[in-house]
Amino acid sequence: MKTLIATLLIAAPLVAASSFAQAQGTTPAKATAAKKTVQKTAKKPAAKKGAKAAAGAAAAGTAAAAVAAAPAAPLSTEELAVSERVFKGRIPCELGAYVNVTADSTNPGYFFVDGRGFKYHMSPVKTTTGTVRLEDKAAGAVWLQIANKSMLMNQKAGQRLADECMSPEQQQVAEAIKKNPPPSLLDAPKPAQ
Repeated sequence: MKTLIATLLIAAPLVAASSFAQAQGTTPAKATAAKKTVQKTAKKPAAKKGAKAAAGAAAAGTAAAAVAAAPAAPLSTEELAVSERVFKGRIPCELGAYVNVTADSTNPGYFFVDGRGFKYHMSPVKTTTGTVRLEDKAAGAVWLQIANKSMLMNQKAGQRLADECMSPEQQQVAEAIKKNPPPSLLDAPKPAQ
């Protein structure tokens, strides 16, 4: 993949130089000289790093624009109710990771969930357990939020992207559970016979 990107980064200026030369009516010899100049510039390490950074930024911008431009289907009343319970902001997770959850201003009820190496456009999904669930069905990503923690999973890749994520409200619930743990299901009183 890196080789493909590097090849494209080197080929793009060559194609542009060739097209420019043809548009200007330049002779093939002059166009070849222009190509060699572009190749020499592209071979320099600083130029490669700059070109890679520019290509990476362009790709990230394109991906972000694609995510932002995704048409959103209207949500049901139940899904909008779920979206009201979503914790927003920068949410710290285990191992120094974090997840940013921000509301999509153009599509009510939808959210952008992003962090290191990922960005998803998610919609709420009604659950029978009351768990807050956001999904990006195209990417296979799921954000689950319960009272004391949240997690982000990529079901297509079969991996957790972030775990033990806690908003300030969830941290309070987690501390309360530590101080006063709920009774175990195994310790529950047996029903009278």
